[in-house]
Parts: sequence; structure tokens; C-alpha cells
Amino acid sequence: MKFTIVGKNIEVTPGLRSAVEDKIGKLEKYFTPDTNANVTLNVDKERHKIEVTIPVKGKIIRAEQISNDMYVSIDLVEEVIERQLKKYKSKLVDKQQAEASNFKKEYIETDYMDEEDIRIERMKKFDPKPMYAEDACVQMELLGHNFFVFVNADTDQVNVVYKRKGNTYGLIEPEM
Repeated sequence: MKFTIVGKNIEVTPGLRSAVEDKIGKLEKYFTPDTNANVTLNVDKERHKIEVTIPVKGKIIRAEQISNDMYVSIDLVEEVIERQLKKYKSKLVDKQQAEASNFKKEYIETDYMDEEDIRIERMKKFDPKPMYAEDACVQMELLGHNFFVFVNADTDQVNVVYKRKGNTYGLIEPEM
């Protein structure tokens, strides 16, 4: 595995680099040697955050963890990614394209117990009304939801507004 390690508000010391490469390197048993892991370390006051992104054949495996110690965050993020790889194996690996993927043959051929299959429990249908993003945020708040799907009155495309940490909002627009 290849690593791209970046630090924000923190110097990536040889010790941190070694800890990341050792811990995230345990995931090498799933990936081919040319797979790249993008790692961002970020410190903000007492929050030590690590973000790991591994792009593989049209999909992205991503996890982030925050703790009050960077080494703890590194340990936690590796466990999360390993759990994701086992849980979503059937979704990540297309048997027909297995040879061309970033996954090792052993990972592709191993069956993991599904901890929990994804099941859609409830389906809702609605007639989206054209509105502006700000109005969609108000509607989302009135409903008590943390996201809201709507047709953007400016673009006539389906958009999603969502609530972010710190009481801010995000907007998702399709890229055509």
C-alpha cells in the first residue's frame, strides 16, 4: 500500500508517520500493493482527527475518527475500515471485474459473515415542489429532519440540503 499523509495544524513526525503506516498498513491484506491510502491528520484544540480515504475501482472507502489522542484515533480508524471491508464486501467487489480491481485475491475469495444486511424498512413517495435552498432548509427544520430533498427553483434539478455540525447547512447538487 502507498500512503499520502498530510497534516493540518500538526507536523507529521516520523513517529506519527510510522504509526499510520503500521496501523493502516494492516489493511494491506485486503489490497494490492499499488493501492493508495490518503490520510489527513488534523488537530483542533483537544480534537485529534484522522481521515482515511482509499479510492478503489469507482468506489471510495472512507472513515474518520476523533479522540483526544492522535494515536487512539489512528487505532480506531483502522478498525472502522476493516469492519467496512468485511461488511460491504459483496457491494465493493464485482466478481467479474475482480482481476482488475485493487483488492487482493484472498479478500475477493473469502466470505465474511454479514453482520447486518442493508434492508430498506420503509419507503416514502412525495411530489417535490420547486423551492429555493434557503426555503428547503426552513422546511427541513419545520419537519425536524437532518436532510431534505427538493427541486431547486433556480436549476430545476433535484437537490438535497442537510444539517451539518455547528448548526450550519450543506447543499448537494448533481453534476451534469
